[in-house]
Amino acid sequence: MTVTTEQDAVLIRVLDSWADAVRRHEPKRVAAYFTEDAIFQGFDRTPVVGRAGVAAYYDKQPVGLTPTYTVLETRAFSDDTFLAFVDVDFTPPNAAVIPVHLTVALVRSEGEWLIRHYHVSKIEA
Repeated sequence: MTVTTEQDAVLIRVLDSWADAVRRHEPKRVAAYFTEDAIFQGFDRTPVVGRAGVAAYYDKQPVGLTPTYTVLETRAFSDDTFLAFVDVDFTPPNAAVIPVHLTVALVRSEGEWLIRHYHVSKIEA
């Protein structure tokens, strides 16, 4: 992947860490990449707010779930906030790939970039 902007580099760093924690089934580590007040919408009907909700969501995912992603667009709102649109393929063990569109908003707080908003939309065939 060619990094074209500072936001792309930040996003790749955060998403690589997130994906590694998902693969290793480390829900608390996954949640550490989110702000304390993050809004999170996964495949559940109800969104959650905060790291505890994010950790609980990933704790119930299958061990061995593997996300791979492609960054499509980033848009800066300010020096400390940007939005990204990403395609992600979630591959569960022994199951079909689940393709999704992912929208994330990242914020820089005290020098650290964290996900403040996360929303997936399943891509139906």
